[in-house]
Amino acid sequence: MAALSEILLELDRLLEPDAFSDYCPNGLQVEGRGEVQRIATGVSASSEFFERALEADADLLLTHHGLFWTGDDVRVVGRHRERLRLLLAADVSLVAYHLPLDAHPTFGNNALIATGIGGTLEAPFAAVAGRDIGWRARFDDDGVTASELAERLRALTGREPLTFAFGPQRIRTIGIVSGGGARNVTDAIAAGLDAFITGEPAEWARAVARESAIHFIAAGHHATETFGVRALGEHLAERFGGEHTYIDIENPV
Repeated sequence: MAALSEILLELDRLLEPDAFSDYCPNGLQVEGRGEVQRIATGVSASSEFFERALEADADLLLTHHGLFWTGDDVRVVGRHRERLRLLLAADVSLVAYHLPLDAHPTFGNNALIATGIGGTLEAPFAAVAGRDIGWRARFDDDGVTASELAERLRALTGREPLTFAFGPQRIRTIGIVSGGGARNVTDAIAAGLDAFITGEPAEWARAVARESAIHFIAAGHHATETFGVRALGEHLAERFGGEHTYIDIENPV
């Protein structure tokens, strides 16, 4: 396929991780062998994902949620030790991209959700530390109803979204921040959008949606963040001529 160093250069070129202030290191997190033949992608770094990726003979593992997060215990003990043991014993690499993968206009979770439900991308949206990570989109013609939008999300993600339908009858503009982006509903309200889509709900979200006359839809943290890593893995396989396997670890959250 290619040298690990070539793949890392391509990923950094596409995602520009240095432009983001994130809660984790983006890029290479665990270094393995220098040559890569097979890539496995998944949403989150876990022992279950690692075991299944190794069963698929992957040399490079690519996730959205990596192993290292600001504020975590830095000691190599317990489950952290076991996860690292699996990677190091197999001499495979782990690469993770968080906010850069949310934000990307082609491979990003939010852009792919927008186009996947029939929206047209308009502009980046919802800044985190000075950099937009979400996307605004528009539905052409007369827009869609809240029930139609929920059905499109159900078809796209394979799960029933939680919908607080307090916005206008016809939805023409939406803001999307995948994963744990509930608080970014305030950005959608400030922008005068008809609906906001995220992954996880929050207890206060229903009241805010009702009081602000906006539709709030939570389609699942895991379910809304499967798209970016899968698209990125497919791109790398095509770019470098190797194999890619997407591994979906079932998670209802």
